[in-house]
Amino acid sequence: MAGLKSILSQSTTVVTRKTENEYVLVPITNNIADMNSVYTLNETGAFIWEQIDGKRNIEDIINELTGEYDIDFKNAESDVFTFIENMSNYLIIH
Repeated sequence: MAGLKSILSQSTTVVTRKTENEYVLVPITNNIADMNSVYTLNETGAFIWEQIDGKRNIEDIINELTGEYDIDFKNAESDVFTFIENMSNYLIIH
């Protein structure tokens, strides 16, 4: 399980497309897009996705989220860890 000091990266097997404030994530298997496993991120999910860069730790991401959306640390922490759990289940981040 990831902790506040964990640093995560986006999977290299996912192609991303940004449309306005949303992202569409398309997993690639054997150089072929898996169109049955396309994921769409809302504005908050897209913001978190952009922060997962292999450099920032989870605590940094939470702090960025609190500043961007003017929410408290506890709610931001819950949102970020839920996002990480969901994306980890689908091997979209590691």
